[in-house]
Amino acid sequence: MTATFPAARLRRATAIGVLCTGLAIAATGCGEDPDKGTNGVGKLSADKIEGKARAAATAAGAVHLSGTLVSGGKSFTLDMKLKSDGGSGEVKSKDNTFRLLRVGDQLYLKADAAFWGKSEAAGKLGDKYVKVPEADPSYKQFRGFTDMHVLLDGLLGLGGKLAKGADYTQVGRTRAVTVTSDGGKGGKLAVSLEGTPYPLRMERAGGAGLVELTEWGAQFPLTPPAQDETVDYGSQLPTTKGTGTGSGTGTGKSPSPRASGSDDSTASGGQGADPGSGG
Repeated sequence: MTATFPAARLRRATAIGVLCTGLAIAATGCGEDPDKGTNGVGKLSADKIEGKARAAATAAGAVHLSGTLVSGGKSFTLDMKLKSDGGSGEVKSKDNTFRLLRVGDQLYLKADAAFWGKSEAAGKLGDKYVKVPEADPSYKQFRGFTDMHVLLDGLLGLGGKLAKGADYTQVGRTRAVTVTSDGGKGGKLAVSLEGTPYPLRMERAGGAGLVELTEWGAQFPLTPPAQDETVDYGSQLPTTKGTGTGSGTGTGKSPSPRASGSDDSTASGGQGADPGSGG
């Protein structure tokens, strides 16, 4: 004997099933606590979130910083690994590309021969680690790119009225909360909602650059280059002779390695990420 259901009962069962499914989806999408499984900083005010992020960055032992900084209309692309006692990586501008390595106070610059322009020593310096003397005018400028705390202090400052983003976002694979200054005109900072509330991405005011901050606390080796890969010119770097692309360090003209300077304070809303001031 075959059991049969009245049509009305079947329609009622189907309707109940659809309703229950809809309620389940709604509960998952709307009723779940957005802070579940996070570090809880998303519940804080914008000022406190920024404070937590700056404190986390200050306490960190290392970071990988990559992105673009703008100064005086010039754009610089950085890819630097930094820690308290030094750093290494590459800096690019429209005219120059060079690598920097700092171990303690010992700073080395590596670039191709074109970087040194018409210097008599250009052929010998290409693709060598040239030791930058502390007495040379360019030392502080170059060192600034390798100084973790100088860069972070300048980059992470948000002025103006702070506000918290209405929705959480994603930076890479990490959930983050966004803090904006003056509706975004004064910059935007994305802070991790997972583990330590590290800064993950900083968009500077006035289009003055966008950087990402990763590998917080991940240590890496820093060792001086081999002796046969190093050139030491004593108390001053060699000069160039009449080229717009060389370093010209001996004449007091650096290849503009400043991420931002005094002329950047207005464009960046007063955020002075000035590696040239490192020391």
